[in-house]
Amino acid sequence: MLVEIRGAGDIATGIALRLHRAGCKVVMCDLPTPTSIRRTVCFSEAIRLGECEVEGVRARLAHSLAEARTIVVSGEVAVLVDPEGASARELRPAVLVDAILAKRNLGTTMDMAPVVIGVGPGFTAGRDCHAVVETKRGHYLGQVILDGPAAPNTGIPGVIAGHSADRVLRAPADGVFEPVLQIGDVVRAGQVAATVAGVPMTCTIDGVLRGLLQAGVEVTAGMKSGDIDPRCERAHCFTASDKARAVGGGVLEAICMFTSRLEG
Repeated sequence: MLVEIRGAGDIATGIALRLHRAGCKVVMCDLPTPTSIRRTVCFSEAIRLGECEVEGVRARLAHSLAEARTIVVSGEVAVLVDPEGASARELRPAVLVDAILAKRNLGTTMDMAPVVIGVGPGFTAGRDCHAVVETKRGHYLGQVILDGPAAPNTGIPGVIAGHSADRVLRAPADGVFEPVLQIGDVVRAGQVAATVAGVPMTCTIDGVLRGLLQAGVEVTAGMKSGDIDPRCERAHCFTASDKARAVGGGVLEAICMFTSRLEG
């Protein structure tokens, strides 16, 4: 079964891991210059580096649809530069998953594949997709919704070890992002993690730096540019998160629900 995933950030990668291990052939699509924060667990890094590996699964950049097909047949995940998801018209996947997590629908429609799954806010099952998977932390995380929308976006990050919005690092100015620290570094509040146009972006809390934009990205003031995990488990920086796994399980469940449609 060929599955195309719009987006290749950390949640999309968690979905890809679940589907790949379940036997699906996975093609992912992202921006020419991805803005993924938790780069060590994002297949979007294949766009920047040519290839990358997360939890033993390798992803490679495909420069054409033919190359994408070759990559997935070889047992790897293919990553395309295709922010619009235009490749779906020719690849004709059995399932299309929109995991961009833009908090709104950026052009996904129910006719893009036999089964279309929207991830998180911005999608309504029965209107622009066949199923929605909940991404809000809490009791319903990973739930498959067959009629109606996901929970609305609150704009407030989920709570981890008592911290919410304060664990997110945001660009202090417009300009080019220049990291000072690396993902996996143990940090203290007030420590400089990066600079933008000479303005320091300082750590907000103590913990481990779980996410940080790559050097050279153009950012705007207030743009999410880093993430600190107060649990201070360095290994968490290099494996898919609990949230990504839960959402990935929800997508896999939704695909199983529609198996008869795919086989028909």
